[in-house]
Amino acid sequence: MNSKRKLLIGMCTTGLLLLAACGNASDESTAASDNDVQDKNITQNKNADSTNADSSENDLRADTDEKGDSNTNTDTEDKGNNDTYTDANNTSSNDANEKVNNDSNSDKKEDDASTGSTASLKEEYLDKLNAASTETEESRNNPADSSTYAMKNVEGNNYTVWDGLLNEIYQVLENQLTAEDMEHLRQEQQKWIDYRDNSAKEASLKYEGGTMENLEYTSVLVNLTEDRCFELVENYMK
Repeated sequence: MNSKRKLLIGMCTTGLLLLAACGNASDESTAASDNDVQDKNITQNKNADSTNADSSENDLRADTDEKGDSNTNTDTEDKGNNDTYTDANNTSSNDANEKVNNDSNSDKKEDDASTGSTASLKEEYLDKLNAASTETEESRNNPADSSTYAMKNVEGNNYTVWDGLLNEIYQVLENQLTAEDMEHLRQEQQKWIDYRDNSAKEASLKYEGGTMENLEYTSVLVNLTEDRCFELVENYMK
């Protein structure tokens, strides 16, 4: 009896010890599980913090890049505008300088052309007068015949040529000379006309009443008019 009681007590004790051992094991397992959960939460929080930090860093970097690009674009645009403005100013300045140079060259060309035109005009008239002198001499040496009538025709034609040249030269001088110089030339020319007519008349009196009177008169008119043409071109034409 006592043996059975002891055995029963031993079994109960053993059972209690096993239950106690199982309870401790369960508590330890629960604690371990809680620790694992806690560690996992800590790890997730760290990962989240790391992700947030990376996201913030990326955002900051993106803002920095965008700001840098914006500043770069702004600087590029400002530089482009400044370059365009500078180019425009340079172009405007070059155009202005070119215009001044063109105007200066144009004025110079006009002056040169005017001088050259005047100089060539004088040479032109001297050549024309020399050619007329040659024709006058040839016509006198080669009349249609030896009659007085033929010689009168020759001198009449010569006078027409030289009187036309005299009027032409006089018109050129009216455009070249100043009003004061032209007035002086008019007075001088009138005196010369009187001198020419009187000289021709005086020369013709040698043949007064004869067939040679009119021929001599016209011949003197031709000679004096020819001399006057050369005098006006050489002394007055510029």
